[in-house]
Amino acid sequence: QVQLVESGGGLVQAGGSLRLSCAASGAIFSRNVMGWYRQAPGKQRELVAHMTTSGTTTYADSVKGRFTVSRGNAENTVYLQMNSLKPDDTAVYYCALAASILSTPLYWGQGTQVTVSS
Repeated sequence: QVQLVESGGGLVQAGGSLRLSCAASGAIFSRNVMGWYRQAPGKQRELVAHMTTSGTTTYADSVKGRFTVSRGNAENTVYLQMNSLKPDDTAVYYCALAASILSTPLYWGQGTQVTVSS
């Protein structure tokens, strides 16, 4: 059983920064993709950023230049550094684990709320 546990959400003013963390435990395949999705009220869940075990990254256009995804030395951790936050970034952020870039995530975290006030 794989579990993903997130931390680091909260309330921040526009222009501020937050850092999200996610740790995976259980039987994790050695080559994988870990990253972050988000879902705002009334909207579909969307990819924010992810990173493969080999270091390849993908970002949504809306966060390029502001957000940075990284993996920890222990390959079962992933982080999202969010800078220059905007009210439009307000959403529940979910950590996700997939087998490859083209695969739908197999495992999800419980979600952490990020609220950006104007």
